[in-house]
Amino acid sequence: MRAPASREAEPEDGADRTPLLGESQPGTVPTCCSARYNLALLAFFGFFLLYALRVNLSVALVDMVEPNTSLAKNTTSKVCPEHSSALNVPRNTTGKKYSWDADTQGWILGSFFYGYIITQIPGGYFARKIGGKLLLGFGILGTAVFTLFTPLAADLGVGYLIAVRALEGLGEGVTFPAMHAMWSSWAPPLERSKLLSISYAGAQLGTVVSLPLSGLICYYVNWIYVFYIFGALGVFWFLFWIWLVSDTPETHRRISPTEREYILSSLKDQLSTQKSVPWEPMLKSLPLWAIVVAHFSYNWTFYTLLTLLPTYMKEILRFDAQENGFLSALPYFGCWLCIIMSGQIADYLREKQNLSTVCVRKTFTLIGMIGPAVFLVAAGFIGCDYTLAVAFLTISTSLGGFCTSGFGINHLDIAPSYAGILLGITNSFATIPGMVGPVIAKSLTHHNTVGEWQTVFYIAASINLFGAIFFALFGSGEVQDWAVNGRHLHRN
Repeated sequence: MRAPASREAEPEDGADRTPLLGESQPGTVPTCCSARYNLALLAFFGFFLLYALRVNLSVALVDMVEPNTSLAKNTTSKVCPEHSSALNVPRNTTGKKYSWDADTQGWILGSFFYGYIITQIPGGYFARKIGGKLLLGFGILGTAVFTLFTPLAADLGVGYLIAVRALEGLGEGVTFPAMHAMWSSWAPPLERSKLLSISYAGAQLGTVVSLPLSGLICYYVNWIYVFYIFGALGVFWFLFWIWLVSDTPETHRRISPTEREYILSSLKDQLSTQKSVPWEPMLKSLPLWAIVVAHFSYNWTFYTLLTLLPTYMKEILRFDAQENGFLSALPYFGCWLCIIMSGQIADYLREKQNLSTVCVRKTFTLIGMIGPAVFLVAAGFIGCDYTLAVAFLTISTSLGGFCTSGFGINHLDIAPSYAGILLGITNSFATIPGMVGPVIAKSLTHHNTVGEWQTVFYIAASINLFGAIFFALFGSGEVQDWAVNGRHLHRN
């Protein structure tokens, strides 16, 4: 039973229900080499590879397509002059070329998400039932294995390539819900922003490394090795994950007793023991739908740029493949820095400055969605000023990193026991932009004029702005009543 003092300290309605840590202060439990930070580091490398596997096709596709056949539906803009560095190193031309027009390329880029959306909610549900370790591990392993088959699929035909990319999406779809489910058992409330920002920042760094490295591989070797190299690394990571990670602190073989007690005591008032999932009150929860709208809106901009930024760099700004890879990666390096920084700042504001969780989440979401919208629109109006174009796109994507400590981990604030399922729900809706965004953008840019790309940027910015306002109005930082029925009060 809970002590009377704890019952008296129960927060009133409308108050921030995220508990302070009481006697278990973070300073008394080491962070260096701790089990929870080791988990964050391994997850970091896992999501690094996950996004490397996801985005490498965006660069390789530029080299896989026969230029003359692409021109029938998608032409290179002549508004901006050629802007490539003078490299004397001869370009490799042995890679096979395919006759895929712009619309076909849009379907290839979007096909990943047709698999990705299917396993979101099942991923969260099964992570709660069987644990996230195996689900996340085999999800990344499956994505890596299918990546190894990508060159063969492309050779067999565009239908096979679309099918393989969809299968990659199936494997990758369980990963984020599984990771959220694991953090519901591993992340003390006042360390959530730090731990989750470290683990999910790997996704951005994977983009940073994969884009230029894929460009270099395409330029000097052959595009097929883009898929072989990253696929092999994914298999290698899986072995470390299975060996070193446990689903919960209770089952971890190397965790210290002090750290185990610290984590379990900090979570004791936030976890539910009820077996069934409260689907009806969950789906009626307005704070959940605030996350859905914000997640959908943010991902429209994110996926549009993620899949089409290399094309924009080549067709409008007219950088070559090597420069394209480096410059396309620059915005995601900025985003990676902002994710790491925002995680530290968010937990500092909550712990040291006593700002409420909802205040921190809404502030970081507004910064991470309105800021990118402004600079994305500005990027469409600077013509052929290459420096400003790259700078505005970099600032736009970088500021989006603040959303990780905003709506991105808000699932754990409102329902820790069901965080994996909630992320599965929100990410299902947030996957739709990845499915239709590239197709719509490609259909709007057949002639690759600056005006056409301005329309793409307008649409993305408007959706971003709407999502930010909706979350600011209806978001919450409190554990919801439906999420704590049958509280878990004695996990020790």
